Amino acid sequence: MVLPVSLNHSIICLKVLNLHIDKINVVTQAINNNNIMSVTSLNPVIAENFKMDGGASFGVVPKTIWNKFVEADENNMIPVTSRCLLIETGNRIILIDAGMGNKQSEKVFSYYYRFGDESFEKAFEEIGFDFDQVTDVILTHLHFDHVGGAVKWAADGKTPELAFNNATYYCTKKQWDWALKPNPREKPSFLKENFMPLFETGQLEFIYEPGEFINGVKFEIYDGHTRGQLIPFIRYKNHTVVFMADFIPSAYNIHIPYISGYDIDPLLVMKEKETFLEKALDNNYVLFFEHDYFNECCNLHRTEKGFRANKTFRLSDL
Repeated sequence: MVLPVSLNHSIICLKVLNLHIDKINVVTQAINNNNIMSVTSLNPVIAENFKMDGGASFGVVPKTIWNKFVEADENNMIPVTSRCLLIETGNRIILIDAGMGNKQSEKVFSYYYRFGDESFEKAFEEIGFDFDQVTDVILTHLHFDHVGGAVKWAADGKTPELAFNNATYYCTKKQWDWALKPNPREKPSFLKENFMPLFETGQLEFIYEPGEFINGVKFEIYDGHTRGQLIPFIRYKNHTVVFMADFIPSAYNIHIPYISGYDIDPLLVMKEKETFLEKALDNNYVLFFEHDYFNECCNLHRTEKGFRANKTFRLSDL
């Protein structure tokens, strides 16, 4: 089941209280959802801009092809963003993903060539919110560029603090288990200082199955990029907006074979994409891109060569 899920009645949430994973103690907490309201606003918030290797972003697709869409610099790097999403309902402020934050060493950050002056602080100030107002943080997965900003260092530079102190955090149980025992390929992306403090404070809750989160927001789970990636579907202004995370990180990755070199299961990704894109086309979904520096959203059309972006636009255009 998805926690929390039921509307108009109380449900039981499971919360892990013990750090010993092999001896998890579970308690129940009744949550009354009678006052849940539908989505009233969506606000993109940029956590940071950075660069990634262009070849890694497109896997086996040759540079002679992908470089026609997005130009690489002298180091073969392409611009990328961390475009998170703030959802407002009548009684909740929900953040999807948290960017990479600033806890990692300069050596780590030197691989990603951060640029510009974008930050959560700036983005929140521009739309009139502060961190303490956030009630929920949905983590699509626990790679450092999606969860790093959820935890910050205290003034002493070594004690972890939650960036959104009043929020409950969510990720899938499958992703949690995967992150605790990472494979060698993903291990550099799963940095425990980014997510263990969420667990230790008791503010992390697990999603076990796809389903409704609140009225107007539901989850699906995909396993090709990493096990248990959570993809939110949001009903807004008579549209379904899908937060694409690393499932389809940019408009240039829509074509089924154009998958990232970071995906752990390429064949599964292609199957997941094909099923999703058929559904997205049939229902005119709005794809909201977390990592596309140039395009915030698009819808789809089918060409003789397969699925492609149709119109690109901003959420504010809906």
